[in-house]
Amino acid sequence: MSGDPAIRWQVMRDLLDAPADEVAAERARVAREGWGARLLAEQGEDGLWDGGVYRPGWVDESRPMYDAWTATHFSLQQLVDLGVDPTDPAVRTAILRVRENVRWDAGEPYFAGETEPCLNGVVLTIGAYFGEADERPVHSLLARQLPDGGWNCWAEYGARVASLHSTICALEGLRDWEQATGGTAVVRAARHRGEEYLLERGLMRRRSTGEIIDPRFTMASYPVRWFYDVLRGLEYMRRARPERDARCAEAVELIRSHSDGDGLWHLENVHEGPTLFDMEGVPEGLPSRWVTLRALRVLRWWDAA
Repeated sequence: MSGDPAIRWQVMRDLLDAPADEVAAERARVAREGWGARLLAEQGEDGLWDGGVYRPGWVDESRPMYDAWTATHFSLQQLVDLGVDPTDPAVRTAILRVRENVRWDAGEPYFAGETEPCLNGVVLTIGAYFGEADERPVHSLLARQLPDGGWNCWAEYGARVASLHSTICALEGLRDWEQATGGTAVVRAARHRGEEYLLERGLMRRRSTGEIIDPRFTMASYPVRWFYDVLRGLEYMRRARPERDARCAEAVELIRSHSDGDGLWHLENVHEGPTLFDMEGVPEGLPSRWVTLRALRVLRWWDAA
């Protein structure tokens, strides 16, 4: 509660059960001070953050694997995570600029999405949050769902099995679109298949051998960007399956075990790359308000039953 308004209002809502009017008052501060106001101020008149859509305008395109988190796509994703009030006048101005001016390389409007599942999933989340839900990314995700139930951004280059990174982005986006629009039976069925892909693996293990797929999946990160980890998977299941599924139990206990002696959780994996500014100033291995908030949300959901 001594952190930024973006942290405080979510603690009040999700952990303290504060009165709705107090939560709303704290949330209203996000667009006006702290991280939210600073991020909104970084947007250009052309609707772009740092001169680009997915990658900033200064990145050399001959380095396609270079990660930078300063452009429009990840800035909008961060505004959603901060929980900025989508009706705030400054936020509405920012989203109007994006809708009217921001285009992908192929010329499509930002909220129409592109082709990669991880990208389109995040676009759906952003569009749903800001009242710009567009069906085109939904159709793209439905067309690119793999036989195993998940998604993989490398499928167009020959990948035949799903990736947890792509799958979590797609699932979050489809669920958020459903929440905003009411959804369809086809989309719900696709989302449930994707959820089963994660649950069959206990959110972190190979179905074939039971081994941990990638040790980094067990490490809490923030911001998550397009990356998967167990805490992100559990945050999704907390929202999508509030009744709980026993196949999440091992992952929940893993998160519980990562609490330090003071009841805090540490930032365990930083996704390197330039950022517009550093929110917490926390290096790997030290306590993080973001990670602690998210871990406590998961444990409260799980233990409530």
